[in-house]
Amino acid sequence: MSQAKSSFSSFRRLFSYSHNHKKDFYLGSLFSFLNKTFDIAPEILIGIAIDVVANQEKSFLARWGIVEPIDQLILLSVLTLAIWMFESLFEYLLLLKWRGLAQSLQHEFRTEAYNHLQKLDMAFFEDKSTGGLVSILNDDINQLERFLNGGINSLIQVFTSVLLIGAVFFALAPGIAVFAFLPIPVILWGAFYFQKRAAPLYLDVREKAGQIGARLANNISGMATIRSFTAEIFESKKIATDSLTYLRANRAAIKVSSAFNPLIRMAVLLGFIATFVLGGKMALEGSLNVGFYGVLVFLTQRLLWPLTGLADTIDLFERAMASADRVLDLINTPVNLEKTRPKQSYDHSLGIRFEGLTFSYGNDVPVLKNINIHVPAGKTIAIVGPTGSGKSTITKLLLGFYKPTSGEIEFAGRDIKTCDPQDLRSQIGLVSQDVFLFHGTIFENIVYGKPGASREEVIAAARKAHAWEFIERLPQGLDTLIGERGQKLSGGQRQRLSLARVILKDPPVLILDEATSAVDNETESIIQASLAEATLGRTTIVIAHRLSTVTMADTIYVVVAGQIVESGTHEELLRMKKAYFQLWTAPL
Repeated sequence: MSQAKSSFSSFRRLFSYSHNHKKDFYLGSLFSFLNKTFDIAPEILIGIAIDVVANQEKSFLARWGIVEPIDQLILLSVLTLAIWMFESLFEYLLLLKWRGLAQSLQHEFRTEAYNHLQKLDMAFFEDKSTGGLVSILNDDINQLERFLNGGINSLIQVFTSVLLIGAVFFALAPGIAVFAFLPIPVILWGAFYFQKRAAPLYLDVREKAGQIGARLANNISGMATIRSFTAEIFESKKIATDSLTYLRANRAAIKVSSAFNPLIRMAVLLGFIATFVLGGKMALEGSLNVGFYGVLVFLTQRLLWPLTGLADTIDLFERAMASADRVLDLINTPVNLEKTRPKQSYDHSLGIRFEGLTFSYGNDVPVLKNINIHVPAGKTIAIVGPTGSGKSTITKLLLGFYKPTSGEIEFAGRDIKTCDPQDLRSQIGLVSQDVFLFHGTIFENIVYGKPGASREEVIAAARKAHAWEFIERLPQGLDTLIGERGQKLSGGQRQRLSLARVILKDPPVLILDEATSAVDNETESIIQASLAEATLGRTTIVIAHRLSTVTMADTIYVVVAGQIVESGTHEELLRMKKAYFQLWTAPL
């Protein structure tokens, strides 16, 4: 992880990124300023009221033409009422503005970060944990929301207090003001000093929070595996270790931020004593109006005591800026392969060609070497080979998930490098071994292939996939909830729903990646019947380890160690008695 950025540069980064809301930032700041202005005013009125009671016809207000003390008190009452009304008004407006801004930004950040995440290269996800990304999209954005809800208002009001009360102090008693404000530089120095020390610590806290989130998400999704290996105690210890690491990171940050508060309190005390003693001496000597002395004492408290809460605000600020950096770093991750391009027309009569295809995943170890494959329009070709030979990588390159190191892929007359990724994938239907079903109903999972499809269309697709026979036996039929990743269904049922989804999509090109490898022979025969219907008239690529599923393919390509070692029909390859023959005759 790069060295932590300054929290203030992080705030500038956040402010710059939120350019659409600059007006809201400015208005919120204005409402906070005005609210604090009217909040301070009653202390001044109290001092003037003391002056009225003490000096009556010789009071400060009497110089303005209001001689009678009772009239002066009535005027003060009216002013107090007006001030409280305006204070309440601006408090309402600032809460409305800041909380509204917090909700708007957290919504926009979360949706924009997620939308950007969907555009990132598949290689990005190889080094990232699901839980860590969820932590950024959820926990970090919520942390930022908490700061905008109240923390930013607290910061603005503290500095407003320093500015306005400082002006009153220097207007009434410059000599006392110097002593009363001596703690301010100490407090500000402390704030910046502790901020500098706390920033990297809070960034570490957010990283540790992401790690424990990743562990929890992974373990919950893998609960069946954990239980099957009776690894509950082992996993509990790992969770406890991650939680303890997070605890220690938090303690390190808290240890630094907590030292700030006692420093402020002592500085506050010195400022209050200076005002209390020096102002009292001047009032006794008659060089300071008694009422003004009261104003200074009250304002000293209003100025200095709120600064004791600055530590908590700085703490909230640090956490929020660490979170903002993580969110903005995600949003600013460059998009390479998923860039939008102009949509093109496709001539599917030209089929698909892989020419001189070479690829490595980034470790410079070739996974594919000089692959040449022709998939004629409307025909079915199969790619077979041992596990790890690179079969599935070929289809990942066709789908545009990765960029070939060298060579070209021509899809329906177009070089896929010039194709819009989403437009390209809209032409392809994928049925893979690792079926992903969403938490929801059977209907929602099938209609995913064609949003807005009618119930009749969904049923027709389910029939073609031979899935309707088990769906109609369920109590709720299409409206049956299947659980996360379809855990309430068998492997064969999940596979048939996946196939129904693709049939509903009705793409011109079909990829079947180990579509029957995880099912029994009886289920395989059912799915094979479904596939025979689904592939009819479509350009189809079948990736298979189980060779019985590809005997009817028009051409079979045998891949070993990333290279095509032979190709032909099932009968031709058996007659060659080479790699395919060895795979065919190998014991199961």
